[in-house]
Amino acid sequence: MNGKEKSGMKKGAIFDMDGTLLDTEKFYAQGWIEIAKKLGLPPEPKLPRAMSGASVVEMPEIASRYYPGVDAKAYIDEVFAFVRRKKEEDISLMAGVREILDFFRQRGIPMAVASSSFREVVEANLKTAGIREYFDAVVGGDQVRLGKPDPEIFVKAAGDIGVPPEECYIFEDSFNGIRAAHAAGGMAIMIPDQTEPNEEIRGLCTVYRGLQEALQAIRAEEK
Repeated sequence: MNGKEKSGMKKGAIFDMDGTLLDTEKFYAQGWIEIAKKLGLPPEPKLPRAMSGASVVEMPEIASRYYPGVDAKAYIDEVFAFVRRKKEEDISLMAGVREILDFFRQRGIPMAVASSSFREVVEANLKTAGIREYFDAVVGGDQVRLGKPDPEIFVKAAGDIGVPPEECYIFEDSFNGIRAAHAAGGMAIMIPDQTEPNEEIRGLCTVYRGLQEALQAIRAEEK
């Protein structure tokens, strides 16, 4: 892939959902800012990145860190409602999603989705987008004790498809997701969406500009 990884195709593939499979991360980034303004709070540009990849359990603590004294649950609930409305208007796939899913399916490689969102939300979004049938397992943030950057969600997803984490490609767009993928021992692959990787993140993963470019590299490993 990038010269740092062992050659040969992996035996499993795990995908984050928002910003990796679905072009929806932008809604969260917008929501954290817009709802803060609605509540009379000053915009915090760093908040969307801090929330990206965080579990639903960890979000209240993050919100309180940026906005001490805020009703964190009410804030988060309003952001989620904002995102739901946006998704009803537009829940499109990221470029190259069907191509890479078809590639893995044709080769019998099991796939999972590991998202920080509630599992029922993940299931509904995948069905709406028309790609639920590709996945052998779905893991939501409400099914693990610790959220990303802890590797628990990826370790569970790998177990659910019967493949060791180190034998999985793990596709992510967030910093916390990449940290979790690396800690799980998988082949961490970043497809930047809302945030470009910094030096730390580049040292933990392989970066591609899109899923099409990642697929080209994986095809090369097949030869």
